[in-house]
Amino acid sequence: MASLNRPEENITGVTWFGGDLAGKRLALLHDIIANISTIGFLTNPSDPDESSQRADAQGVAGRLNLKLVIMDASTEREIDAAFATFAQQQVGAVVIGSDPFLVSRREQIVSLAARQRMPGIYPVREYVAAGGLMSYGNSLKEAYRHAGLYVGRILRGARPSDLPVERLGKFEFVINLTTAKALGLTVPASFLSLADELIE
Repeated sequence: MASLNRPEENITGVTWFGGDLAGKRLALLHDIIANISTIGFLTNPSDPDESSQRADAQGVAGRLNLKLVIMDASTEREIDAAFATFAQQQVGAVVIGSDPFLVSRREQIVSLAARQRMPGIYPVREYVAAGGLMSYGNSLKEAYRHAGLYVGRILRGARPSDLPVERLGKFEFVINLTTAKALGLTVPASFLSLADELIE
């Protein structure tokens, strides 16, 4: 979330969907790999949305009769350990939680997923640009643009207390076709038509 906090404790800014999309991402991953039985879920326990993301993913995994292996990571070493556990548990694909720290470690996460040939779905496009399979969520670029507009309004004299917290409602679905090919996956035509961007 991008936010501005003034001394009088008025808060405004831009927030996005986090916890309520983990299940949607899991379902999309299941749709592209129908024969999967175990999915890994990587989350940062320090993230305020962690509990809602976990609950959402668990709920969808239960409805789809999938085993969900949940691993917490808030350091680089814990990310490495999480993927080692995923491999031991024979996880067939991974869902990455929506969290700023995990986004900052996207190169590491995508590299580990590729090394273990684990298809993954991520919260933002930046993972897919780094070689991840696909992403579904809000646009970081759009979030930063909206945050910049809010900063501009405040610098021009608007009071933060008069500006509502804006929740981004636009989602983007991005697929890396090169990664799909490397993993031996055939992306359904319906996915190709739904995608906002195809990376080749």
